[in-house]
Amino acid sequence: MKKNVLIFGLVLGIVLCANMIYTIKLMENNPDFEGDEVIGYASMVVVFSLTFFGIRNYRDKQLNGIISLGNAFKTGALIALIGSTMYVGVWLFYYHLFVPDFLDKYTAHVLKNVPAADLPAKTKEMADFKELYKNPLFMILITYSEVLPVGLVVAFVSSLILKRKKKS
Repeated sequence: MKKNVLIFGLVLGIVLCANMIYTIKLMENNPDFEGDEVIGYASMVVVFSLTFFGIRNYRDKQLNGIISLGNAFKTGALIALIGSTMYVGVWLFYYHLFVPDFLDKYTAHVLKNVPAADLPAKTKEMADFKELYKNPLFMILITYSEVLPVGLVVAFVSSLILKRKKKS
């Protein structure tokens, strides 16, 4: 299982990181682009579908076509964790080295769509978030919260689909 999880986790991480960088470049080149969050999460679901293939590969090649829901979910969760960890690590480097002004641009993007009555409160909320984001632990936790839950949901759904009991 270790080799399977590592291979699929690394492939997932590479694709997730490439997708993240592509999305950031897309946002930088098209500041008026709408729907960036929807496209971002939709593409993550598609990318996390690699978890399905990792579980299926493990079931079919190492377990003779039989896997329990728990074992399938454990495999999928570990694949998602490896991919998510790579995503977090690349984001930390990418943010600090290439887009240190990302939060300023993101804040401007968010605030331009806020009704005038809500603008002072949202401005304060974004300023507070930017201050919290300076804390590396907060930054890591927020970044994990972007991807890992999606990965775990896809791992669970994949596990439900792929579980197979011994025929009696």
